[in-house]
Parts: sequence; structure tokens; C-alpha cells
Amino acid sequence: MKSEPHVYPWDQLKIDGRTHWDGVRNYQARNIMRDDMTIGDLVLFYHSNCKPPAIVGLMEVIDLNIVDPTQFDKDSKYFDPKSKPINPRWD
Repeated sequence: MKSEPHVYPWDQLKIDGRTHWDGVRNYQARNIMRDDMTIGDLVLFYHSNCKPPAIVGLMEVIDLNIVDPTQFDKDSKYFDPKSKPINPRWD
């Protein structure tokens, strides 16, 4: 799982204790999260747009099938006009 250090750093996840992954707009990543991850899976947390890019932590999947609310928010940069609440494209 990837996040940029200036957007959501590893240290913030340690403080929060849990989070949801939103804004994913890559079909392959979405499919892996939706179809292949199961509760209890361990996943790597990495920062990619920094020097040096690195794995910075280990997380556990604690929930599944979360619909990304940003796809319906017209003010979000992740808004998807083709996605509908009855048939969401991003989860």
C-alpha cells in the first residue's frame, strides 16, 4: 500500500491506528485490494515519491469492501462522474 509522505505518512498511521485507503484510481490496484486481500493479510506500507523510496512499515487488513466516498464528491480530485452509488467503480 502506497502513500506519499506529504499526503499520509507512516508516522500518522501509527498515531491514527487505522485508516481507509481512498483515491485509488488504478484498476489493477483496485482489483488486488478488492479481490485478493483478505482480513488478517499483512501488507507493506511504502512511500514512493521521496528520496529514497522505501518500505516504511507493515500493516494488517482489518476490513473489506469499503466503497471509496471520494468518487461521489464533486469537490474531490478523485470524483468519478461515471461512478454511481448503486454501482460504484472504486472500493
